[in-house]
Amino acid sequence: MAKIKLLTDSASDITEELEKKLDIQIMNFKVAMGDDSYTSRIDFDNEKFYKMLDDFDGIPVTSQITAFEYQETFEKLYSEGYTDVINTTINSKGSATYNNAVMAAEEFYSAHPEAKGKFTIYNIDGESYSGAYGYAVVQGAMKATKDVPAADIVAFMEDWIKNCVIFFAPYTLKYAKKSGRIPSAAAFVGEVMGLRPIMRIHDHAIVTETKVRGDKAIVPKILDLTVKEMIPQTPYCIVYGNDESVRDEMAQAMTKKVGYPPVECFQIGAAIAINAGPKVTGVIFKAQNK
Repeated sequence: MAKIKLLTDSASDITEELEKKLDIQIMNFKVAMGDDSYTSRIDFDNEKFYKMLDDFDGIPVTSQITAFEYQETFEKLYSEGYTDVINTTINSKGSATYNNAVMAAEEFYSAHPEAKGKFTIYNIDGESYSGAYGYAVVQGAMKATKDVPAADIVAFMEDWIKNCVIFFAPYTLKYAKKSGRIPSAAAFVGEVMGLRPIMRIHDHAIVTETKVRGDKAIVPKILDLTVKEMIPQTPYCIVYGNDESVRDEMAQAMTKKVGYPPVECFQIGAAIAINAGPKVTGVIFKAQNK
């Protein structure tokens, strides 16, 4: 009988409740703030990190999950009798984590040739951030509890990830300016003029879809962009940060527009907040093929 483990990293922003309930294994990114080093989800929760981020004058840096860490994890899961490991990582264009996982799988089979055919490692590039692949992992774990074959779970997850889009907006450009995600001059001009970029995240890329003036215009614009692309009657998720009222505003607006509520809400953790800041809002959905 198959014994399947869903594995992912902490940038998936899966809640601790779902992590425990569905027996998902999460590998945590490390964060350096000056001379101090922390481990996501262990040394701080999201709320504590938002405060740390606000108080820190420098630029926090996340470290990739190493091939050695993955190899240790694969060794442990193999020894525990798992037949399949479905590992989904943060966008490979934004981190070497996915490539490290692929390298670790190759090293594992080199060390354990007898495992081929008995222990299968599926490495999936999440191609995005936060719940864009976190949702796929959660659904995959649910399917595993219903004895769905690993190959079918992987096919479902890869289809979601390939067609998943996030429309996402930070409420300040301060953190993007610090991290370099938005050039300093553009960030400065944007703040002075009260402009807020609406970002589109899909297929490894983050692009500015449009800009709006003022915070109040963010939710309506994301709503309009989303309903134009979203496949009708498909599940969607909300992504948010330190302001639950913004989460609720987006969820209520989407519910009113499409006629049903979000299936999950993903609160961004350290890996995303470092670049976007703690106050964000967005919608994660499956887009129509164009």
